[in-house]
Amino acid sequence: MNDAHESPASLEAVVEELLLATGQLLRRLRAESNPAALTLSQRAAMGHLSRTGWLTTADLARAESVKPQSMGVTLAALEREGMVTRRPHPTDGRQVLFGLTERGRETRQRNRLLKLQWLQAKLEMLEPSEREALHAAAALIKRLGES
Repeated sequence: MNDAHESPASLEAVVEELLLATGQLLRRLRAESNPAALTLSQRAAMGHLSRTGWLTTADLARAESVKPQSMGVTLAALEREGMVTRRPHPTDGRQVLFGLTERGRETRQRNRLLKLQWLQAKLEMLEPSEREALHAAAALIKRLGES
């Protein structure tokens, strides 16, 4: 916060601080909620499959903005770990569909719970006024992301 003698933060300073703070928080949340040691690409693919259901490698690659070959490597690693499974495409015998296994769904749910628990514990350490400030900031950050 600025006192009466400080000038308001420049737009560039706000951008730098926001990028630094959100990046640091995201890295910490990932570290606290990833006991399976999944890569960011693997977690993103699992998240997409969780939201949409069964997809081909190409569809998932498009959704995640990566090359199909890269997505193939990601899916192969997830399949080896028992997080995803494949089944034949119902109309195109040349393709297969990938979806989360029960283990994959449980892993995602456990990771989400760990993330929520860690963040809640950290927020409980703050003063009520600080939590209110974060609540207001979250609304602004959400608005930025939706614009």
